[in-house]
Amino acid sequence: MGIFERYLSLWVGLCIVIGVLLGNVAPGAFQWVAGLEFAHVNLVVALFIWIMIYPMMVQVDFSAVKNVGRRPVGLVLTLVVNWLIKPFTMAALGWLFFRVIFADMVDPQSASEYIAGMILLGVAPCTAMVFVWSQMTRGDPNYTLVQVSVNDIIMVFAFAPIAAFLLGVSDIHVPWETLLLSVVLYVVLPLLAGAYTRHRLEGSGDGRGLEAFVHRLKPWSVIGLLATVVLLFGFQAQKIISQPQTIVLIAIPLLLQTYGIFVIAYTAARSLKLPHNIAAPACMIGTSNFFELAVAVAISLFGLNSGAALATVVGVLVEVPVMLSLVAFANRTRHWFPS
Repeated sequence: MGIFERYLSLWVGLCIVIGVLLGNVAPGAFQWVAGLEFAHVNLVVALFIWIMIYPMMVQVDFSAVKNVGRRPVGLVLTLVVNWLIKPFTMAALGWLFFRVIFADMVDPQSASEYIAGMILLGVAPCTAMVFVWSQMTRGDPNYTLVQVSVNDIIMVFAFAPIAAFLLGVSDIHVPWETLLLSVVLYVVLPLLAGAYTRHRLEGSGDGRGLEAFVHRLKPWSVIGLLATVVLLFGFQAQKIISQPQTIVLIAIPLLLQTYGIFVIAYTAARSLKLPHNIAAPACMIGTSNFFELAVAVAISLFGLNSGAALATVVGVLVEVPVMLSLVAFANRTRHWFPS
């Protein structure tokens, strides 16, 4: 790994601090950037995420995608964890902590909004960031693409009903244009661009050009990630400074959920004897969240200054360092799985 990947935890921590500082020093600038959106999707954030995942999309070999159907177990594991376990454990933890354990520390209205934000995170499995985690664990990029694509299709139909059921609101409004536009911006466009680039590079040489191009692009994935972190924390900087106790209260159940889901998925993957390059991305998809969508829906449903929006941003605060720790753990335990 290069210097970006080797010290990614340090860079992420610095970017969180930079985002919070800049958001408090120049809130007007971040408010202006926050206004650059379409269908509740921030276009600047979308651009940085596109920069983050395009280099990984170049590595997708479509000629190998057809072989994924021969190994369906990893895909089944991802779907079971994402849609039959994760949303419900997230809702249960939210209820347990904010209706029971923290009941005397948070007013009922705020508690309801924090639970709602957690539920929106739980119902939105990872779409964009998982390509970063897959690359860092040397996952199969073609299999990861199929896992994400199937998740996206299911999300279109399952997000609203599951969110409505868990939120207890029968007429919940889910901005479908936000969901569909997010999928197009974060998956479809980078995938098409990556496929076109790969086709041109493979047709113009012996493969060395493709390898050199991928090597040059690799640092940009991390740069896109770090820029996204700065923006998200800049948007919520004033809340983070003014409500530190609330941040801690929200982070506790989110930490338990993230590590708990990973343990469930990783144990199942090992029991199923999945290859590590399939098992690791499968577990990462179930463990991490499509936080861009969760933040957008929380703002649309409850408002920019709501507890639900704050909870989704805390989800980002928790997710990035935790996922880095899980990537490190997955790499150290590669020998647990067949090659």
